[in-house]
Amino acid sequence: MTSHPALPHAHPADVGLCPERTQRLMDVMRREVDSGRLPGAVAMVARRGQIALLEAVGQQDPATGKAMQTDSIFRIYSMTKPVVSVAVMMLIERGQLLLSDPVGRWLPEYAHQQVATAHGLEPVRNPATVQDLLRHTAGLTYEFLGDSAVQRQYAQANIASRERTNAEFSQTLAAMPLQFQPGSVWAYSRATDVLGRLVEVVIGQSLGAFLQTEIFGPLGMVDTGFSVPPAQQHRIAEPFAHDPDGGVPMKVLEPRQVPAMEGGGSGLMSTTLDYTRFLQCLRNRGELNGVRLLGPHTVDYMTADHLGSIPADGTLLPPGHGFGLGFAVRTHLGQAPVPGSVGLYYWGGIAGTTFFVDPALDMVAMLMVQAPNQKDYYRPLFRDLVYAALL
Repeated sequence: MTSHPALPHAHPADVGLCPERTQRLMDVMRREVDSGRLPGAVAMVARRGQIALLEAVGQQDPATGKAMQTDSIFRIYSMTKPVVSVAVMMLIERGQLLLSDPVGRWLPEYAHQQVATAHGLEPVRNPATVQDLLRHTAGLTYEFLGDSAVQRQYAQANIASRERTNAEFSQTLAAMPLQFQPGSVWAYSRATDVLGRLVEVVIGQSLGAFLQTEIFGPLGMVDTGFSVPPAQQHRIAEPFAHDPDGGVPMKVLEPRQVPAMEGGGSGLMSTTLDYTRFLQCLRNRGELNGVRLLGPHTVDYMTADHLGSIPADGTLLPPGHGFGLGFAVRTHLGQAPVPGSVGLYYWGGIAGTTFFVDPALDMVAMLMVQAPNQKDYYRPLFRDLVYAALL
């Protein structure tokens, strides 16, 4: 195996972070662990290409009391989406795909879709494109975001099953109507799962194989994949068995099983340092340690707003934000209830993991937790504490 240079570490003050306030971030995380709401966490903040904070608190597994480690393995769920979006843009850079391609050109099952309306099914006016899939304007939805007729169909079909192959998933999804006309609404959706299948069709190999050879291997992401091999399963971070706030049992993916579906939208497991390498590559506009995944202008394009005046459905996209090709993108300094520079891009996973990249401040930050029902609290808390530490 090729050894990859580790990202350098720096004292917080050497990269413009207040040491006391950086420590306060960890003190707050310890407080949350001590309160019984958070099993454990790994926090990472890097500036100017150097890691100023990498620390673990609490427990990796509340059932056994095993301490959280900085190399613990997390279910990153939707933090899979930026990785697969980068894979798609790599194919575009290689001339194998166009953003303007109708999805049906590569996946014929999407060629004659219909849209569910109050008056029955209507034909699609403008077929969804690859760009629509990347920016979540393809008319698709997620079954857990509401109770519409289409969302109920997704749920009844158990569209989240990991026992279908990507090809079978795509066929099942395409047979159901769209919730919106493509291009008309931003709606968070299973679109990136479809992109995972599209990658397979374009390149003629599995999504996991492509990600391994083209992204994980070159970047040195040695612990990232769609399952955790037996030799590393002692490192898997677990949530509480029951939600500390509501008492309901926690349902999360089983990383020890090799799934039939390599879900482009939510299937990956990873570590803090692995994903930091991916984010630093993006922050460097497509390159890390001499390995270039994308051209710098492609990264700039991905992290620009692609919505314009297209409205957003639901509340997932905060005020002052648009959406690029795989990320939410900050368009205004104010408006949002969290700090951040214009041009910041971010996303997170449903089990609580979250990251943001702030190019204006040359900063990358990530919080890795497995606390699904507390994510809406810990994400803004972490963001506030990171920006408070800046000098």
